[in-house]
Amino acid sequence: MMRLKLSVLLILTILSFSCTPNYLVVTSPDEKLAVEVSTNSDGEAWYQVTWAGEPIIKKSYLGFELKDQPALDKNFKIVGELRTTFNETWQQPWGENKTVKDHHSELRVKLQEKDGLERRLDVVFRVFDDGVGFRYEFPEQKNLNDFVIINEKTQFQLSGNHDTWWIWADYDTYEKLYNHTNVDSASWVATPVTFKTKENYYISLHEAALTDYAGMTLKLDEKQKYTYESVLVPWANGDKVRTSAPSVTPWRTIQVGRQAQDLVNSNLIINLNEPNKIEDTSWIKPMQYLGIWWEFHIGTKEWKEGPRQGATTEAAKKYIDFAANHNIGGVVVEGWNSGWDKWGQKDAFDHITPAKGYDLNEVAKYAKDNGVALIMHNETGGDIPSYEKYMDEAFNLYEDLGINALKTGYAGGIFPRGEHHHGQFMVNHYRRVVEKAAKHKIMLDAHEPIKPTGIRRTWPNMMTREGVRGMEWNGWSDGNPPKHTLILPFTRMLGGPIDYTPGIFDVKYENSPNRVAWNTTAEIMNEARVHTTLVKQMALSIILYSPLQMAADLVENYEKDLAAFKFLETSTADWDESKMLSGQIGEYAITARRAGDEWFIGAATDETGRAVSVSLDFLEPNKLYKATIYTDAQGTTYLNNPKKYEILEKNVTSEEALLIQMNSGGGQAIHFKQLQ
Repeated sequence: MMRLKLSVLLILTILSFSCTPNYLVVTSPDEKLAVEVSTNSDGEAWYQVTWAGEPIIKKSYLGFELKDQPALDKNFKIVGELRTTFNETWQQPWGENKTVKDHHSELRVKLQEKDGLERRLDVVFRVFDDGVGFRYEFPEQKNLNDFVIINEKTQFQLSGNHDTWWIWADYDTYEKLYNHTNVDSASWVATPVTFKTKENYYISLHEAALTDYAGMTLKLDEKQKYTYESVLVPWANGDKVRTSAPSVTPWRTIQVGRQAQDLVNSNLIINLNEPNKIEDTSWIKPMQYLGIWWEFHIGTKEWKEGPRQGATTEAAKKYIDFAANHNIGGVVVEGWNSGWDKWGQKDAFDHITPAKGYDLNEVAKYAKDNGVALIMHNETGGDIPSYEKYMDEAFNLYEDLGINALKTGYAGGIFPRGEHHHGQFMVNHYRRVVEKAAKHKIMLDAHEPIKPTGIRRTWPNMMTREGVRGMEWNGWSDGNPPKHTLILPFTRMLGGPIDYTPGIFDVKYENSPNRVAWNTTAEIMNEARVHTTLVKQMALSIILYSPLQMAADLVENYEKDLAAFKFLETSTADWDESKMLSGQIGEYAITARRAGDEWFIGAATDETGRAVSVSLDFLEPNKLYKATIYTDAQGTTYLNNPKKYEILEKNVTSEEALLIQMNSGGGQAIHFKQLQ
């Protein structure tokens, strides 16, 4: 049977070379989303996308400029096409949803220069019901071997001056607050970038399967209205991508939805990645964690050795004890190693030698004896040659100690100087770390990373990453406004899991009076706080998905409020099913997640208090559930008594609706448990 299928495909391919039209169309399985592809009179290849007849992407051009070679962007003719359909359901070892459906139509467009070098370039489109992915493929050929891309000319011409949620493009960081403007004010953006049209369509542009390539940013074309063109992050010498044929680019993605939550509930990005390459995934286990970290950002402890040292054997054991007693899977210890006094210098860290006052062997054994995972921390300071020099020895040490989780950091500029966090040099470094970690059965949480593009499917030990203006900014700056975390699910989180590190209970630092500024002025440090209620912090643990989910506050603050901590104690980071029930970008989000037969809801709002009714039809029919509702107390807002809350209980079924009341800067956290 397999031989017959291959024969049919071969015949279709041969026929396509002899009678391929110059205009091709491929539609989604539900036939609502259509991609048209053609070339103009100059041989420039273009595509456009419509959804139910509405323009999503208008005529947009494709191609490349190459170094020391003629551009590969015109003089094309379509010499072949190949069409396939794909429909399967596959299982993730972990994820928002354990079961994922991949149903798409594929069109491979074979381009060749009409004369001259007659170089070939394929463009492959995959069309889902909720979006499009396309990538370039460079076939093996005599006139294109080793080459350097100096400009990828992929365009996205939008149909109007849409509402846009975006951050400024940056070659080294995504840690910025989001802007909400029209397209014409969003001149150079990082992806994912999200739009709302006047017809109330939602669109997000991003990329998938970023491998051995430069990260993509998008810049408005000065000549063509509402048109973005890709701008790749360069090497130090200005090259964008160094490659050889045969090779492929990442997928360029266009997600669509009729409601904002449709973008969040999509599996398009992960479906465009290759299947899992790790044969045995039994050691890859999602978990909630806490640890020695927040005290550094609020200035009560320091990373470096000395009288204010945060990472001590005694402190680590305190965190391990709390985790063991309250169903928390892991503890991270930052500052465990020596070298923090040499921050910013080359060869500051070897990621092997413990700091004075911290006994790594003793802490690792104590964690293991108590059933708690010890999470290591490797801060590289951007010193890539040094980290790669010590990585094998460090990973061997961690494996010998039974440690299988690691948080990496790349704060500061990159060594060698001139290279960027988001360029091909670092994309390849990050991947080397992932692959080496997999050999040592180590799960990863990367900070200062390259953006997520669904690689977690291929390498499921790549659990989560920062790549966002996260919780730490509330410790020593003017902080993140209440709307910030209500923009993230519809923008940054579309790429993948996000280690935002929610869970701060002492939102005004009232239990930490002796704070010392470490990278800012004392005045700013004294005014800093978390701009939410305590309940919203609990809700964010559900809304902001991460398979390694941190409860980020100090243990002593949790010990003072175990009634609220009960929600985190009964929750998990290992979900079977997830769905955003309702939401508007930057305004509010209500997300439900299931583990076994229990459901959890996180609901949060911006500065505006609101009540939203949601159907409970996601619950199992004909079952009675006890809903434990953690809600802001009456009159509580993020500005007024933000730590006050109430715990309510009621019995519910799937046939009911629930009115969720969210006070200003607050929300609700709800646990549904089946009653026998």
